[in-house]
Amino acid sequence: MSDSEGPDDIEAIRKRKRERLKEQLDDGPGAGESARSEPVHVESADHFRDLVADGTVLVDFYADWCGPCQMLEPTVEAIAAETSATVAKVDVDAHQSLAAEHGVQGVPMLVLYADGEVAEQLVGVQDRATLETLIDRYT
Repeated sequence: MSDSEGPDDIEAIRKRKRERLKEQLDDGPGAGESARSEPVHVESADHFRDLVADGTVLVDFYADWCGPCQMLEPTVEAIAAETSATVAKVDVDAHQSLAAEHGVQGVPMLVLYADGEVAEQLVGVQDRATLETLIDRYT
C-alpha cells in the first residue's frame, strides 16, 4: 500500500475484488465453474475476507500433518465439485493469525459462512451427507 492510499481506497479495492469474484461465480461455465469445481486455497487474510463476504462458503481449516484432515480432503473436494457453495481451505500453519481469529483449536475445523456471517461450525471429520445437508440449508 502506498502512502497515498487511505482506508477508503482499500475498501474500494476490496469491493471491486468481491464483485469480480461474484461475477466469476455467477457466470456458469468458464471462469465461475472452475472457481467452484475445486477448493480455493486462501492466500491471505484479505483473500479470506473477500471469499467469505458473499454467498455460501465452506471453509476447511486444516494442516498438512493432520491425519483426519487428509481423510476429509476427498470429501471437501467432492463438495467443491458438486455443490453451489464455494469451498475455501486455510492452512492453519501458514495462516496462524487467521486460525486464532476464528478460534481454531483443533483441526480439521469446518466453518460455513452464509452471506458473510458464520452460520455453522464443525470440528473433526464429517461425512459428505452431513456437509451437503448443511450447505443446502443455507443456499
